[in-house]
Amino acid sequence: MEFLSQINTFLTDQLGEFGPLIVVGGLGMFMVLLTIPLMLNQPEDPLKKLKRNAQEETLAKPKKERLRQAGRNEQLERFKSFLEPQDAEELSAVQLKLRQAGYHSKDAVRFFHFAQLALAILGLIVGVVYVYGLGAGEGMTQQQTMMYVVGPGAAGYMLPKYWVTRRVEERKESITSGFPDSLDMMLVCVEAGQSLDQAIVRVAKELHASFPALAEEYEIVAYEMKAGKEKEKVLRDMGTRCGVPDVSSFVTVLIQSAAFGTSISEALRVYAGEMRDKRVMRAEEAANKLPTKMTLATMMLTVPPLLIILVGPSAMGIANLGNMSK
Repeated sequence: MEFLSQINTFLTDQLGEFGPLIVVGGLGMFMVLLTIPLMLNQPEDPLKKLKRNAQEETLAKPKKERLRQAGRNEQLERFKSFLEPQDAEELSAVQLKLRQAGYHSKDAVRFFHFAQLALAILGLIVGVVYVYGLGAGEGMTQQQTMMYVVGPGAAGYMLPKYWVTRRVEERKESITSGFPDSLDMMLVCVEAGQSLDQAIVRVAKELHASFPALAEEYEIVAYEMKAGKEKEKVLRDMGTRCGVPDVSSFVTVLIQSAAFGTSISEALRVYAGEMRDKRVMRAEEAANKLPTKMTLATMMLTVPPLLIILVGPSAMGIANLGNMSK
């Protein structure tokens, strides 16, 4: 008991009144962080593996489906209740957001929530070390201490959301920039005698160097069509994934053209012309915004020096006259 009392006294002297609680909390976080990799690296239970193999043999599933299920991440499957939303609508919204950011992995949602949890815990540890370990919390009020401890954790939790949002916006801009060129290429391929499926494959190959995000979307469309998925469903999924109004309108044009039996090349020619005009209008709009954006910077950088040059000598002369009169 004396040894424990000495440790308690030492921690209280070094870290303050909450020293023992801080040490216990830090050890708990360390044990949690140490346990997570060990749990993820645990081998699969042989009994569960035998049961799964027996169920697969009993149901006599096709080989293709068995291979697809065997490729799932069994380690993350154990923690799915903690690493993904339980509400179906929320899960669908997060999946759509990640797909719009370019993350098409099956475990993208789980990795996203795991990154939030890990960065939040890391931020809390950094805040505790900064406030109590480095002695920066001396003289701080309780609110300031909580802010410095909880603030890094909150920032770490929000960092993955900020990253995904930035990725979505950059990807939308890239798709919007390359979409008119892709329509021109697709029009050339269709008029040369290729089908729409072949034109999409060729356009995806040509755009891979300049616009990889748009090329990736076209490749997904081509693979889904080859897999036998309905063309209308594939195109609508592409419009939803991209989240760009131009792509959604293009999908609607193709679906209506197929439904009414009109020429796809004629629809592509008209829509490609509209997209070129729209790109020119966006460039003119950005150019017209420049003078307004530059006005404030111009006033801040030119008006104060100009006033100093014009008013400075007069102010100095008035000051000298005042001194001479005295």
